[in-house]
Amino acid sequence: MALTKAHLVGAWTFVDWSITTNPGTTSARASRPFQPAPSGYIVYAADGIMSAVIQAGGRAKFPSADIRKRPDAEKANAFDGYFHYAGTWHVDGQNVVHTVTTALNPNMIGTQQVRHVHLNGDTLTLSAEEALEGGKGTRRHELIWQRHKTTGT
Repeated sequence: MALTKAHLVGAWTFVDWSITTNPGTTSARASRPFQPAPSGYIVYAADGIMSAVIQAGGRAKFPSADIRKRPDAEKANAFDGYFHYAGTWHVDGQNVVHTVTTALNPNMIGTQQVRHVHLNGDTLTLSAEEALEGGKGTRRHELIWQRHKTTGT
């Protein structure tokens, strides 16, 4: 099946994220970020805008409403339990390309995040491999999403 934009348009609910370092080797290590009970969404709009957000389950609330006055350690902890970026998107073969224009991590802004797409009914799997710093191998990300079902209003 050739991937088209129509296959992705809509909202998807986060299911799972696994990261395997040096997959297929005896030194392979796996992890699952933001456990326990992470949540999130990825949204692909028909006009070419996308947004992806994932948060750790059980994130602690700040003890006061004025978050700018919280200690740096509390703000860093909140940052560590949250992932977000948004921008534009397009299909390229069996991949979706996210061109990042805004992100929690400023290093992502201006990058293209290429994700291999696998669709199985209402389940979307996005995967990507990245080189580790210092040539120490690779890391494979696999994110699973379920097509969001409208529950009515």
